Amino acid sequence: MSTETETVVAQSGHEHGRLPRRLNLVNAISINMSNMVGTGPFITVPAILATLGGPQSLIAWGVGALLAIADGLVFAELGASIPASGGSYSFLRECLGRKDWGHMMAWIFVWQFLFSGTLEIATSSIGMAEYAGFLWPKLLAHPWGMKFLAAGITALALVALYRKIQDIARLMLVLWIGMLVTAGWVIVTGAMHVHPKMLVDFPPGAWHIGLPFLLGLGNGTMLVMFNFLGYYQICYLGDEVKRPERTIPYGVIISILLVTVIDFLISVSFVGVVPWREMIRPGTQAFNAIGSVYMERISGHWASALMTFMVEFTAFAATYAMILGYSRIPYAAALDGAFFRWFGELHPTKRFPHRSLLLVGFLVIGACFFDLVQIITALILARIFSMFVAQIIGLLVYRKYQPDAPRPFRMWLYPLPALFALVGWLGVFVTPALQPGGWEFMAYAFGTIGMGFTAYLILAWRKRDWPFAQQAKPSDLIG
Repeated sequence: MSTETETVVAQSGHEHGRLPRRLNLVNAISINMSNMVGTGPFITVPAILATLGGPQSLIAWGVGALLAIADGLVFAELGASIPASGGSYSFLRECLGRKDWGHMMAWIFVWQFLFSGTLEIATSSIGMAEYAGFLWPKLLAHPWGMKFLAAGITALALVALYRKIQDIARLMLVLWIGMLVTAGWVIVTGAMHVHPKMLVDFPPGAWHIGLPFLLGLGNGTMLVMFNFLGYYQICYLGDEVKRPERTIPYGVIISILLVTVIDFLISVSFVGVVPWREMIRPGTQAFNAIGSVYMERISGHWASALMTFMVEFTAFAATYAMILGYSRIPYAAALDGAFFRWFGELHPTKRFPHRSLLLVGFLVIGACFFDLVQIITALILARIFSMFVAQIIGLLVYRKYQPDAPRPFRMWLYPLPALFALVGWLGVFVTPALQPGGWEFMAYAFGTIGMGFTAYLILAWRKRDWPFAQQAKPSDLIG
């Protein structure tokens, strides 16, 4: 570990000395990108096109990329300054105060993770099951069969993760390369077969800027941000990263830039080959498995079958990467006493948090029995306040009250990216509230957070933790 890293660890108090540092920059990028791509563009492009009803919907990729980069700089600075297992859990705790607000918000983050993080992982497994329906159409007639298939895929990833981190890193590289090959095949064939007229086949009034356009753009941006989720995955493995002061920020930023290019080019390829009006009809093969339909239109059935297999491979990489990173959250919380201590134990010989891994895996298996579109909306809204907004505020507080804390990486143009990300996330959150049925997702978001606050206060009262503890001195309120 470098001297600078030792200083950062000493400042934050996060060096548990229990997990080996094995992950380098290539590992960081592979973990982040595998999480980010997964089934994302292969299942959401039709839904993104439907938000504005035409190819103009693709501008949501630009808006989402700006938001992801701005928020990625928040993760980059915090990940370099506070390299620890648990990622946002540790950031909130350190930035907002270990003894008061930070203690509570870190606990709330773990709570919401049980409701949103597991849903996020389940989307990848469900996407794999839907693509399997392209090869076996009869499977689509048995919704429960698809749900059990998704659960089985998750169980397979859980078994593959039950090993040492260095073995996981090697397997992750193989999965990452498979993801790049899949994306590359789509992009190269698209460059050769795209019909430019289809890319500008705008419906009447496509560019009329009004409330419907803004709401559609908001919905499209929310789906795009779902595709970007995971640019921070390496932050959850901070205790296992070599030279975290360099690896984490560059891993975050490079991953966002590469995935932005990949996802946009994949989207353009799909729209330039398969008519968008066909893609946006729910229940069709073009809606459920656009990657397979796209390749079938270009090269026939053999190519679509191979593409289906490759998408499955890419999706499995995402499931694998997410379970890996998220399994460190209950572990980190357990070490601090903010979660059941039983989950803070490492495997006696393989040295990984096996109990926390099993907890996350089994929760994801349960989440596989929900519907995909509802999962995406619910998980994004549930996470915005308790993770993204809280963390941005945490960075602002950390900068103000701990100006001398080690900062190996500083946000470019601070505080503009943080403020842009704050406004962007709030805009994404408000969008569903202005549409029919949006109150259900808002109720889920506020309901889970509200239950978290209530549960925290009950436990804090029983344990005499903040705010029921003896009044702290002003000097103890931060840090």
